[in-house]
Amino acid sequence: QVHLVESGGGLVQAGGSLRLSCAASGDTTCISTLGWYRQAPGKERELVAVVFGGGSTYIADSVKGRFAITRDKPNNTVFLTMNSSKPEDTAVYYCNAGGVASVRCEYDYWGQGTQVTVSS
Repeated sequence: QVHLVESGGGLVQAGGSLRLSCAASGDTTCISTLGWYRQAPGKERELVAVVFGGGSTYIADSVKGRFAITRDKPNNTVFLTMNSSKPEDTAVYYCNAGGVASVRCEYDYWGQGTQVTVSS
């Protein structure tokens, strides 16, 4: 099993910055990708950013140029740096780990989520 723990959420003013962290533990050999999703009230969960095993990244258009994702592979940690925050970035942010194709690994794993609130 893989256990994901997020930290760093909180309240930030519009235009401000925040950095979220997600630490993975357990059977980390099951991890292929690490990324962040978010879910705002009344909306579906959406992909924000992901870093692939080889180090390449994907950033959603809605946050491109403002958010960055980085991965500390040796320490099994992924970070989401949020700059130029907007009120529409307010959501619960979830860490996600994509599982490797193995019978002993799950398809993916989720953290418990961390609230980010951007005030106008």
